[in-house]
Amino acid sequence: MTSSILFVCLGNICRSPLVEAVARRRFADAGLSIEVDSCGTGGWHVGQGADERSIRVAEEAGYRLRDHRVRQLAVDDFRRFDALLAMDDDNLAVLRASSPPQYRDRAILFLDAAGLDEYAPPIVPDPYYEDLDAFRHVLKLAEQGVDGLIERLRRGVPLVAPSRAATR
Repeated sequence: MTSSILFVCLGNICRSPLVEAVARRRFADAGLSIEVDSCGTGGWHVGQGADERSIRVAEEAGYRLRDHRVRQLAVDDFRRFDALLAMDDDNLAVLRASSPPQYRDRAILFLDAAGLDEYAPPIVPDPYYEDLDAFRHVLKLAEQGVDGLIERLRRGVPLVAPSRAATR
């Protein structure tokens, strides 16, 4: 059973904090007790808040993001979280390269874990150099993805390989 999920993107200012905010509220609304957090594979923004555009689209949709503080991926995250869900292939590659071997299978793509097969490739695009509509698109993917996670968790479908998820 998945009890903790880490959402991972590049800088932890756009995508992963939005997904974390959506997951935090929707998991609670669904009665699921799952620890959620987010981080970036890069450390450029550590200690800062989320991108103002992410905050804006989150608040427009009723999610709380203003208190978010950026943090970078830590080695302990691989042991601490049952699933490390990357927003794109580059972040997934960093996760797998950084992971201790026994935890490598805990790192997967967020939209793959959510069972959203209609997205090819199954990535959440980085909106950083785009306009506000790109951030709204990320929010839409976050909501669809989190709803997919909820559905899978309710059906008892593991988000990661069961043989690895049990290894602590």
